[in-house]
Amino acid sequence: MVLLDTCTLLWLAGDPASLSERARAAITAEAGGLGVSAISAFEIAVKHRRGKLELPLPPDAWYAEAVSSFGLREIPVDGRCALTAAALPPIHNDPCDRFIIATAAIHGLPILTPDKTIARYDAVRTVW
Repeated sequence: MVLLDTCTLLWLAGDPASLSERARAAITAEAGGLGVSAISAFEIAVKHRRGKLELPLPPDAWYAEAVSSFGLREIPVDGRCALTAAALPPIHNDPCDRFIIATAAIHGLPILTPDKTIARYDAVRTVW
């Protein structure tokens, strides 16, 4: 399984041409094995509410449709994830990305992300 970061989820569902060739290949290879952190639902809803993200549906409906359409396995955020995110080195300041990094580290998953800052963490492997 591979873990999608929020940006990758948004591109997969709405702008697949923005995905890199390696990301598309990983998505194809992992069909049925794509994961998403529940924090991505939060991040999408907050960006939409602030007017920084347009969606064709309300965030809850958009997210449910994306999870269903792509057969994503949603990985919940729990106390262990929160504590792991808080303990990460202060490389990335985005709290949502820190939760995604923690989720990947806990579950031993690579992250599909174009974010070069995430790639600086030794605890995870990124693909892009």
